[in-house]
Amino acid sequence: MLTTLAALMPVILVIASGYLIARTGLITGDQWRGIEKLAYFVLFPMVLFRTISQADFTSFHALNMGGALLMSIFLMTALLLGARKTIERIWGIPAVRFTSIFQGTLRWNAMIALAIADNVAGKTGLATLAVAMVFVIPVVNILSILVLSHFASGSAPSAQKILKDLFSNPFILSIGLGVLFNLSGLTLPGVVGDTVEIFSRAALPIGIICVGAGLDLSALRRPGPALTMGTFLRPAFMPLLAFGCAMLFGVSGPALVAVVIASSVPCASNSYLLSRQMNGDAKLMAEIITLQTLAATVTTPLALFLLT
Repeated sequence: MLTTLAALMPVILVIASGYLIARTGLITGDQWRGIEKLAYFVLFPMVLFRTISQADFTSFHALNMGGALLMSIFLMTALLLGARKTIERIWGIPAVRFTSIFQGTLRWNAMIALAIADNVAGKTGLATLAVAMVFVIPVVNILSILVLSHFASGSAPSAQKILKDLFSNPFILSIGLGVLFNLSGLTLPGVVGDTVEIFSRAALPIGIICVGAGLDLSALRRPGPALTMGTFLRPAFMPLLAFGCAMLFGVSGPALVAVVIASSVPCASNSYLLSRQMNGDAKLMAEIITLQTLAATVTTPLALFLLT
């Protein structure tokens, strides 16, 4: 446990430093938006392309890992939707607040996941997690949109808009290009490869500093059933569910580490934006993101220690 925590502690400290930098006013709100865009559209695509283009896909079973992750996502979706009326009857949580619980349980923060994979398993962990993102990101995005559209009376985007967003997602594009480059057997010219590596080295620290800067502790209110459920369903049950599915699919080694990381890191920060755009409970979503990120400093190392 101490070894796992020691591997993750640098990530936790960098997140904390982002929070402190934001609160001191060294970097202001508009400047943070620019840094976030740089990380999202340039730096992280670079690190994903580099790791995927150089990955040895024969070292793990990508389809088995993807199948395990998708199975855990669909099982959790079925459980949440099946329990929605019971949740409302017992705890008085209306449908619109349920959408934030749903997103908080299903979606995951790729920036934190990549940083942890790099620290825990190095280049192999990065490449494996990048492949996992190909399976998971489109599915959880579509499920979140459908649930918000149905339960929050939000205006759902058209199928064409969803497809356009997915295929213009810089993470998905960079992973796809990396796979094509890997299969081609080509290698990047020395100068180009060195340039991409420099961008890659900047991605993870800048990305997780932005995660820390986005935490808003002042927005937290007294915990109620919705906030408690939205915060702890994911770290308490998703790693166990994903681990069980991984065992069914025979997943082991770095692929198992990637499955546990993907299922135990806090939910994606852009869940708040989607909730706001589709008339969900954006305030509850922001609180869930903040508390989950804080809780993950304990729950993610614990999940890695117990399950891998």
